[in-house]
Amino acid sequence: MNPSPDPFREPRRKDGILKCEFQGEEVPMILRHEAVRRAAKDWQTFSSDAPFRVPIPSEEDMRSVRQLPIETDPPEHTEYREIVEPFFQRAKDPGVMTQVEALIDAMLVEALERESIEIVREFALPLQSRALTYLLNVPESEAETWIRWGINVFIDGDPGQKPGSALNDYLHAQFDRAEANPSGDFFSALTRTVFRGRPLTREEMMGFGNLAFAGGRHTIIHTVSSVLAYLGGHPEALDYLRQDPSRIVHAGEEFFRVISPITHIGRVCPVATDVQGMAVKPSGRVSLGWSSSNRDETVFKAPQEMRLDRKPNPHVAFGFGIHLCPGAPHARLILRTLLRKCCERVGTLTILDARERVETETAYQRVMGYETLTMRLTPR
Repeated sequence: MNPSPDPFREPRRKDGILKCEFQGEEVPMILRHEAVRRAAKDWQTFSSDAPFRVPIPSEEDMRSVRQLPIETDPPEHTEYREIVEPFFQRAKDPGVMTQVEALIDAMLVEALERESIEIVREFALPLQSRALTYLLNVPESEAETWIRWGINVFIDGDPGQKPGSALNDYLHAQFDRAEANPSGDFFSALTRTVFRGRPLTREEMMGFGNLAFAGGRHTIIHTVSSVLAYLGGHPEALDYLRQDPSRIVHAGEEFFRVISPITHIGRVCPVATDVQGMAVKPSGRVSLGWSSSNRDETVFKAPQEMRLDRKPNPHVAFGFGIHLCPGAPHARLILRTLLRKCCERVGTLTILDARERVETETAYQRVMGYETLTMRLTPR
């Protein structure tokens, strides 16, 4: 039961664009690599200054604050991003790298001692949550709360609970605590930030917090799950990496390209715009197809194949341009460390049961990770 070789189960338009309906809105999806990168750089035509509408489907019913810095354009975006950049760059700090290594090593040792493990919720979710504590410089015990939120903080949760309410309540409590007793963590830094000569508003702090917890959550979880499933279905891949661990860097980038944990992202056109022959009305949206771009046969030879030695590999799994994902170093650290530790610790990975997670829209279906994935890991 291996990941589908091509996650798109509907043919892509040869002209590089596909119109799809999301929540009653027809959205042109830009599919080709060059066109997507060009649009991603043109923030004046394809704006991110659109609260709740950058994700597709949009999230008006899921959250009450603009996510920062992603839902802004320059110059605000540049200034907002500088506020949180030091925390996202902690993934390059030797101390944080050591913490992530110890975490993954301990989690693999525990998994190897079990008869089986459900990868999505028992391995990938705790891994993502605990690693995030190192990035935000908070006690690792905080992860236990985050794990209870499930894979998607806007969808999972207690029945009858308003989407995202647990995250909102948590963030308010953390900012209240930080204002009263500041420390060196993410929340305290935001309460002490001066932005354009004034303190951040609570709404701005909530916007940063909302993105920090929701933006890179399911993406890392589905990436970790998909990579372990691939290694389970392709034992030769782990042997290949074990022979020369320096191969892990290129292999990691190829995993990101093929898995592409975000299918696409939205942009809003401030004025009427022609998008490759399709008319978009003022305030209408377009989609930048990251995953389709990563399968563009004019850029990637044999794009449906997983080639762990692929180079160059100009994938756009983390976006492109000024809105390049700030969590990219963190995601790379987790995946590369996981691959290295698997090479050191794991002999075989066996898929016992799997149920793919499928995005189903009017114009396409796409496999993105797993709803459940049960595996058996055996030691070297």
